Amino acid sequence: MLVDFDTLSDSSRVWIYQANRSFTPEELVQIKEELNAFIENWTAHGKDLEAGYEIRYNRFLVIALDQRNQAATGCSIDASVHFIQALEKKYNVELLDKMNVSYKQGEYVAYKTLLDFKAMAKQKAISKNTIVFNNLVATKGEYKEHWEVPASESWHARFL
Repeated sequence: MLVDFDTLSDSSRVWIYQANRSFTPEELVQIKEELNAFIENWTAHGKDLEAGYEIRYNRFLVIALDQRNQAATGCSIDASVHFIQALEKKYNVELLDKMNVSYKQGEYVAYKTLLDFKAMAKQKAISKNTIVFNNLVATKGEYKEHWEVPASESWHARFL
């Protein structure tokens, strides 16, 4: 069951998928339609899942699931992964590769491989104050408070 992202509890589980490029305005319209359809029909053991999504910076797909009434199951998580894989294929974009890092350069969101990010840290091209996106947050509350943070406050700090 699709609900407004903002109405979901802060304890809701989140999954963040970062794209290796920004989506075009046309792609965003289509992706929103596809997300609406997927979430509206997303179930676990035949029960509706109460979920919503938002798209940030035209490149991050954030899906939140309120598990108080019905938790995700292996099958429902598999269904969401298959859905994301289909988006990857349709839009020729990477969404599931966790070995990449996104960070801010001014208002621009940059995307680098983890190896490139480590090299940039070594060269002091990024600092502890560089704003990074911590896609490992697990709940909506963590997402709101600890997703977009200085590198010193994230797992990225180990490279600085």
